[in-house]
Amino acid sequence: MAEHHSLQESPQSGPPTARSPPAPDGLPVLDHTIGFLRDGIDFGNRMANHGDVVAFDAMGIPFVAVYDPALVQQVLVDRSDEFRKGDYETAFGDLIAPDGLAFTEGEQWRRDRQLLQPAFTPRHIQSFADTMVARTADAAESWTAEGIVDLRQAASDLTLDILVGTLFDLDLDAERGQVVQAALDALDDRISGLSMVAPGWLPTPAKRRFERRMTDLDEMVDALIRERRRSGIEAEAGADLLDTLLAAEYPDGSTMDAEQVRDQLVTFLGAGHETTAVALTYTLWLLAGDSAVRDRLDAELEAVCGDADPSFADLPDLEYAEAVVKEALRLYPPVYAIYRQPIEDTILGGYELSADQTLVLGTYQIHRDSRWWDDPDAFRPARWLGDEDDSQDRPEYAYFPFGGGPRHCIGMRFARMELTLALATLARNLEFKRITENLSPSAEVTLDPGEVRIRVTSRE
Repeated sequence: MAEHHSLQESPQSGPPTARSPPAPDGLPVLDHTIGFLRDGIDFGNRMANHGDVVAFDAMGIPFVAVYDPALVQQVLVDRSDEFRKGDYETAFGDLIAPDGLAFTEGEQWRRDRQLLQPAFTPRHIQSFADTMVARTADAAESWTAEGIVDLRQAASDLTLDILVGTLFDLDLDAERGQVVQAALDALDDRISGLSMVAPGWLPTPAKRRFERRMTDLDEMVDALIRERRRSGIEAEAGADLLDTLLAAEYPDGSTMDAEQVRDQLVTFLGAGHETTAVALTYTLWLLAGDSAVRDRLDAELEAVCGDADPSFADLPDLEYAEAVVKEALRLYPPVYAIYRQPIEDTILGGYELSADQTLVLGTYQIHRDSRWWDDPDAFRPARWLGDEDDSQDRPEYAYFPFGGGPRHCIGMRFARMELTLALATLARNLEFKRITENLSPSAEVTLDPGEVRIRVTSRE
């Protein structure tokens, strides 16, 4: 990555010292629209070459990319009350779940976060470990039978199975699982390429397909809610997330209406499993290509688990497995960028920002910045264990795969435990060999690896 100028200026810097961010020239009329939509990660890399705070216009929207961990911390943590999700992300949320926790703002978000938090306490999440391992072990048997696996699809099936079997205590049959995946695939198409910039009135094939798939998803969600209401709602502590959504009351005695319940359920069924599926895909693909990492992981699994699959009690000793997951999330963060918008005109890192500009916090680029990471493009899980020379003075927000501050991912503990247990269970039972040798990740709803094929054999 190109040399950057230091931007460690006080947020209180006054207007006389503030200046506009550098703004690389774009195309006439289109500005940077084509690169932003078509090039994704490569476009972000090019912007990062211009500095730590870079302005550009795309799709008629003024953006400011941020690649300085200290400034990311200001936006997400230190000055979080000065920034909101913003118009760009709200428009995306309006397509799928406007009242979902990922997209709401202000008092509504605070009320919903407080209401949902009990479902994600450490004690509650701990109770899911056995289910996570059992369902992963079942998947391992299925993958062995197939021999050659589309890892991206197989990981998605597994993480959806784990999600509905834990947080929602449901059993989704294959048909319902396909409804969820089809809606997510249609969403990827809907927000990419021509469909993203086409006039709202233009019925592109991607828009029509998205509307059909979302209708199917809505019908499935409505059926799940009706089935739960008929079977009875558990309102006590330890209830699953669906019961919590249906039964919990806000401090004023009100409850979520039908649309709010629907949007929360869609948010967790979609984003709640898709990001983890992407992370697991990259983790296993990286493991399949590095025999030294695999040997060290196998040694840990034998020492900790013996001839049994892992359990929650094993997690503290699965240090290397956790390091493998952390390193995969560094190299390929599923949420490759985070968006925020200033509530009013402000100054960040000595640069003037207007309230109509959308900040793009470049997770992917910061995670691979040589200022913070030794040999940043290398897969080196040992860097997380302190047993190799990776001792640069690294800012806290040089690594933020789950966001940060008040709006950090509510499912962070769940996802980290799931990824570590799934990795340990699959690696203990299976050998992996890459068929897909190279990846070309694309910036879709998540950092999509595309089709990833591996050969799977049993270790028994």
